[in-house]
Amino acid sequence: MNSNGISRRSLIGFGALFGTSALLSTVRAKADTGVLRERIIRTWYSAWELKDWSIPDRLLADNFTFSSPFDDHISKQAFHDRCWPQAAHIKHFDLESVAASGDSNAFVKYVCHTTKGTSFHNIEYFRFAGDRIAAIECYFGDGSGFPTASESGKS
Repeated sequence: MNSNGISRRSLIGFGALFGTSALLSTVRAKADTGVLRERIIRTWYSAWELKDWSIPDRLLADNFTFSSPFDDHISKQAFHDRCWPQAAHIKHFDLESVAASGDSNAFVKYVCHTTKGTSFHNIEYFRFAGDRIAAIECYFGDGSGFPTASESGKS
């Protein structure tokens, strides 16, 4: 026992309990972050189905960039002008996998179903800054990875 009447074993047990508690708090915080990221991602895709630009406008960081085989880190405004018109051709998304990687990254694998009855697969990488989407990189499946290409019979 030390001079306070507490044994070393009790101190070690307290330290282990405190360390475990801190670890669980960190795990919970990361889990909460993952849940938030997934909610943001699901909201992102629902905006395309709803054809409501006000939703992505709030979700995207002011310095957002988008990259794809046809776009190299284009701005939020350029994304709106070049890519958002594709929303008119989207019926719905089936998100097959949403996988968070660390605190600020996620990958999404999806099937997009078009208004003309065609579909295509893509994978997108999301990078977050706080609770906003800072960047998206889109990796097209077979070259028909956007609605109008899929609908034109290239799939």
